[in-house]
Amino acid sequence: MVGHTVRFMAAHVARWVSANLDCGEIMSRSIAEGGFSFFPVVTAAALGLLLASAPGLAQENRPESAPRIAVTGEGEARAVPDMAVMNLTVLREAETAREALTANNEAMTAVLAALKQDGVAERDLQTTGLNIRPRYIHPNKDNRLREPKIVGYTVTNGLTVRIRELKAVGEVLDRSVTLGINQGGQLAFVNDDTRPILSEARKKAVADALDKARTLAEAAGVKLGKVLAMSEQSSRPRPIPLARQEAMAAAAPASVPVAAGENSYRITVSMEFAIEQ
Repeated sequence: MVGHTVRFMAAHVARWVSANLDCGEIMSRSIAEGGFSFFPVVTAAALGLLLASAPGLAQENRPESAPRIAVTGEGEARAVPDMAVMNLTVLREAETAREALTANNEAMTAVLAALKQDGVAERDLQTTGLNIRPRYIHPNKDNRLREPKIVGYTVTNGLTVRIRELKAVGEVLDRSVTLGINQGGQLAFVNDDTRPILSEARKKAVADALDKARTLAEAAGVKLGKVLAMSEQSSRPRPIPLARQEAMAAAAPASVPVAAGENSYRITVSMEFAIEQ
């Protein structure tokens, strides 16, 4: 292919030189200028012009991309959660930062001890943030202040707790509040190992894409070829509430009632297939 292109270009150069230059002029100018060879210079210039247009020539000769079938498939898998994740915070206020921090430490120490006593492992307890900030009174017409004045301090200490015994979730929440938790409470039911759930969703998504591709090929009267490309997109699990609240509340009537439900995991795949000619 390359040799053919070079020969084609050389032929064009020869025709251009023959049509535009006088060989006698070239020879006489070469002798008059002391052996200066004019022909190679002209040839190189013409060759350069042709090379500049070579990409366009090659593009014109390039075959169009082969026809293909592109589809997307969706797959969903559901699973009952086996773990709960809670975000709990202790907030304390005092006139000094030292007093506020001491009060916060005492409350959080009691909460951590109770959680460990209830069977929560060390690896499932993680401090997420400690914040000490002053509280101000700002100038207004009543206090006659010229600038903001510190009147106390607020200390917050956040804790993320993973609970693997879902029956204990309500009791842990209730006891934590009793011991000093007074902020947070965000609760999420999750699955510890999502790999088998996502694998099931992937298989369903690929099967859905294959079914769509076969249907399109059959409707178009063509034969489906091999897979040319494939990509995946996943979404966060969506909680699907179920009627489990009564059972959990009955097991621990004095605790906070909660409902775990189940989670839905979705996978979307994009696939491209060749069309056999």
